Amino acid sequence: MTPDLMEEGARRREAYASRVADTRKTESGGRSAGYGRITKLGEPDFTQGVALYLDDITVSFDGFRALNALSLTVNVGELRCIIGPNGAGKTTMMDCITGKTRPDAGSAFFGSTIDLLRLKEPEIAQVGIGRKFQKPTVYEPLSVFDNLELALKADRRVRATLFHRLSGEQLDRIGEVLTLIHLKDDARREAGLLSHGQKQWLEIGMLLMQDPKLLLLDEPVAGMTDEETERTAELFLSLEGRHSLVVVEHDMHFVDQLTQGRKKVTVLHEGSVLAEGLLSEVQNNERVVEVYLGR
Repeated sequence: MTPDLMEEGARRREAYASRVADTRKTESGGRSAGYGRITKLGEPDFTQGVALYLDDITVSFDGFRALNALSLTVNVGELRCIIGPNGAGKTTMMDCITGKTRPDAGSAFFGSTIDLLRLKEPEIAQVGIGRKFQKPTVYEPLSVFDNLELALKADRRVRATLFHRLSGEQLDRIGEVLTLIHLKDDARREAGLLSHGQKQWLEIGMLLMQDPKLLLLDEPVAGMTDEETERTAELFLSLEGRHSLVVVEHDMHFVDQLTQGRKKVTVLHEGSVLAEGLLSEVQNNERVVEVYLGR
């Protein structure tokens, strides 16, 4: 999740404690002009039909080039699968998109107006990019419903949180997401009691509560049963069009389910695009077979 809800919660508690301390040091009670004000970032412009645009992104770690002039375009509403061997740069690419890693060179735009390289991680989440990591991160002692409520895109200032009550619209939204992620019957169940696959769905649901325009999903079916994998494919296909999705995955059967023989797949190798096209095309690409799929 981008930023991780737990880390973000800890940061906010620290920030609040700092504000409280500051109030004791100022004659005005610490209430500066910007105290408690929510900053509204600009909305991305998708009129050109492009959701994500990466151009010549280069990242080096101690002389090793994790990304080597990587260029990639994902259209609005598109579901794009990214495949490639370990060390190809898939995770580093997501780190650059979400602000966790700053590239040495290149540009990254969300829509045609949002320069991602100028924003911090929380700001990137705020403009509408959500990320799911490989390992599910949910609040296990809380119920499924409470996890979704916690993830609501809402005013989280202390006073607002203390007096917050869910509106009818918010309740409807939670109900809609519960149905979408196949957890309606488990709404009051403790999240820690869910199966691995169900925890993955719950975290995806928590992302959806933030209403992201672009979802980054890193190996979402790793460790799932065949039935859970099939249901996850159905879930992602239902999100296509309403959201743009970038799915990093090694499970070729799952990729086949998502692409349905008609969607573009991108293959990364050594930090750049090795091949791009239909799954059948990249599977028959000699170079892809050599470095990734094998004989």
